[in-house]
Amino acid sequence: MNFHVVTLFPKVIEAYTSASILGRAQKRRRPESSARREKILSVKTYQLRDFAGNKWGKVDGRPYGGGPGMVLRAEPILAAVRKIKENKPRAKVIITAAGGKPLTNAYAKELTKQKDVIIVCGRYEGIDARAKKILKAQEVSVGPYILTGGEVPALAVIDATARQLKGVLGKFESLEESRVASHDVYTRPEALKVRGKSYRVPKVLLSGHHANMDSWKQKKRSKPA
Repeated sequence: MNFHVVTLFPKVIEAYTSASILGRAQKRRRPESSARREKILSVKTYQLRDFAGNKWGKVDGRPYGGGPGMVLRAEPILAAVRKIKENKPRAKVIITAAGGKPLTNAYAKELTKQKDVIIVCGRYEGIDARAKKILKAQEVSVGPYILTGGEVPALAVIDATARQLKGVLGKFESLEESRVASHDVYTRPEALKVRGKSYRVPKVLLSGHHANMDSWKQKKRSKPA
């Protein structure tokens, strides 16, 4: 699966996706692929300023109707997506936006059906609405709050989707939604002493009784925070 991220800050995307699980996934090949041995995951960034269409690399403008801040112009975004689609004509286009479709595990799993996904990162006061209309893009939100830019949401989309791909998670890892897991987890030592007080691992997790442990995890998972 290939992600193409259009952003003003490529290094933000590259720093995260080149590390840990996502970094390893980009080096692995799909065992069931053809002779070309395609990679399981690919994340490529595109500097939006490269498509500015002017010598200053200016990609924003003041909003019509007044208001604070600046708005990303439609032309550079259209040019960037057009360039990507020259070789990936069927790529799905996503725009990160606070009011978009909520990012869920179900949405991420559905996204894995796409071979190529283009993510346009918003910035400033947003993106000229005509870009979304022309590109027939889908707006996606990672939560009911406002962030400085679309890079963090883009990384969330990539991370949530990539871990749904076969071969991304390692041998000793599995999807939380496919097993019984709780929000409370423990490891050694069995008794943690802090300022004279002992904090112990719940006895049920030490019992070896899998049915009881799964029941405890299920209760903890469904219990409100």
